Amino acid sequence: MMATNNDTVSSAKLRYVRVSPQKARLVADLVRGKDVDRALRELQFTRKKSAPIIGKLIQSAVANATENNSAVDADELFIKTIFVDGGPSVRRFRPRAHGRATRVLKRTSHISLELASRS
Repeated sequence: MMATNNDTVSSAKLRYVRVSPQKARLVADLVRGKDVDRALRELQFTRKKSAPIIGKLIQSAVANATENNSAVDADELFIKTIFVDGGPSVRRFRPRAHGRATRVLKRTSHISLELASRS
């Protein structure tokens, strides 16, 4: 395996995504540390709500890397870090029996991603 240069080439953030952080972390764990091409291929066949969201975020980070630094080869990029933080929750109420109501939390996520070059 080649020696890796751990300098961050580009980053992208997606905030207030209407997906549960717990469920988005499953997909983030799937692609962490992988090459960009392989991660995008795996996300195409992942049947989770957050898979296309994270796929678009990866494509945005690749576009940031190639636009801001012309010396970067998109084939050499890999996902250095990806993490999902919880955002604000929207509270909704569901009617229940005997005139009561229970609270339902509609959770949001903040997804952060950093790419680095293997060369």
